[in-house]
Amino acid sequence: MSNELKEFPLFKSLWLKIKEPDKTALIIVNDDGSDEHITYAGLFENTNRISRSLIKAGIGEGDTFAIVMRNHPEFLYCLSAALSLGAMVVPIDPRSRGAKLSFQIKNTRCKGIIVSDEFIGSIKEIENDIRDVPVVGVAYKKHHKIPVNSAYPVLNEILEKESGSLPDKALPMNLKRPVQIIHTSGTTGDPKGVMLRGQRLRDSALLGKIIYKYRDDDILYNGLSMTHGNCQSVTLFPALSKGITAVIGEKFTKSRIWDICRKYGCTSFSSLGGMMAGIYNEPPKPDDADNPVRVVISAGTPAAIWEDFEKRFNVKIHEWYAAVEGGLAHNPPGKGPVGSFGKPNFLMYRMKIVDENDKEAGPFVKGELISKMTFRPTKVDYFGKKKESDEKTKGGWLRSGDICHKDDKGFLFFDFRKGGGLRRQGDFIQPDYVEKIIGEHESVSEVCVYGVPASSGAPGESDLVAAVAPFPGKKIDVDSLSALCVKKLERNSVPSYFQIVDDIPKTITEKALDRILREQFRPDAPNVVDVQKLTSGKSR
Repeated sequence: MSNELKEFPLFKSLWLKIKEPDKTALIIVNDDGSDEHITYAGLFENTNRISRSLIKAGIGEGDTFAIVMRNHPEFLYCLSAALSLGAMVVPIDPRSRGAKLSFQIKNTRCKGIIVSDEFIGSIKEIENDIRDVPVVGVAYKKHHKIPVNSAYPVLNEILEKESGSLPDKALPMNLKRPVQIIHTSGTTGDPKGVMLRGQRLRDSALLGKIIYKYRDDDILYNGLSMTHGNCQSVTLFPALSKGITAVIGEKFTKSRIWDICRKYGCTSFSSLGGMMAGIYNEPPKPDDADNPVRVVISAGTPAAIWEDFEKRFNVKIHEWYAAVEGGLAHNPPGKGPVGSFGKPNFLMYRMKIVDENDKEAGPFVKGELISKMTFRPTKVDYFGKKKESDEKTKGGWLRSGDICHKDDKGFLFFDFRKGGGLRRQGDFIQPDYVEKIIGEHESVSEVCVYGVPASSGAPGESDLVAAVAPFPGKKIDVDSLSALCVKKLERNSVPSYFQIVDDIPKTITEKALDRILREQFRPDAPNVVDVQKLTSGKSR
């Protein structure tokens, strides 16, 4: 096996030289608290078993296949198999259903689907729409307690019976070949599939060394979905490249994250904005600061909770910014101001903020953030969408669609998505601060503040809606919540409405889908409270 390990495409792509094949590379923490430990040798052998099964299913170089599951070892086996065969894996948010799920499978011309047991029903719902796309493997998990469906190939049996040696059809490493198609979050419409080449794996390996500066004794945790670039580029590939252990949760849990980090000795975890607020909103505990975490790699930490988060949990925040299409900046602990996502590494990217005429904006002036690679052409490959790909990198610069500004020292700050600014009676509202205050209420587990067209009809103005979800077993006390808002917020920042929901809908990266909340919102809906009427004693 030793010679094969040296030539194994995944390990070679990540510059990984295996010294201890039996060392644990990956730990998957299941929802029920059980776990699965994967060694480097096991990763190699199981990748080859999946590769052989894909070959038998007629999937090879240039073909695409979908994977629909939460974070399980089989996900990494499939991704690694795609790299070995020259195929492309299409990771799909497992919560996708109906037309959205069908769209992603058909849009990328998949020749097969690998799915975990709990999502077979989602595939069956659309089988008439994807008749030519067979299920080529189902992964069954003991803790799911779902009976085996004999109509589909069982991945567990494939992993037990297939040979673990490198198949003859395995291809040499080629970093220029596409290896996966990751869909954008689709917050504004149908998601677009971004083709990522093998070079992206190597770039991810570099991030761990150059940007995050992981140590040889670090243990990394991530609860974000492997179907998204964050889990792969912040945790999975940097850990594999460095030869340290990655601990991956089956799915994100804000209530158990510290216990998981304590159990496995995790020294760093990855987070996105909505997650940071969710973790912070959990009821304080005496042992909050008693944990092994040294640094949180976060994208979108609300400035309003940044310092309090660090103090309460005894951690440092390493803020960063990136998108699956490209662009990267970061703000290491102690380097830049709170709330800033920092600056780009000049060896990797250049960034600037421009107005509608592409003229660079000065300090504290809002504009669109654009970026370009320093030593490589800046390209985006949306699968089957050449026109959109070209528009995304017009003039050689990647157009982020994010409105940002810089301070007088060049540190960058995110303001809002293009077309998503909140203005009320002439004031621009900072949703993250409003969310921080509302999140302090004892009954509020999650909150998302967004705008709807102002009832006054004033152009460009918004009424504020605070969608709030209670902790399990609790109800939102709207009277005390409104009193809290009036007491701690400026008048124009007090929400116009409370929208009571069971859960805040989110993307796979835990980003709040305010588009869905906005579609569900009606001023006269039974779950909507008019705050002005409430505070004046006239509420329903």
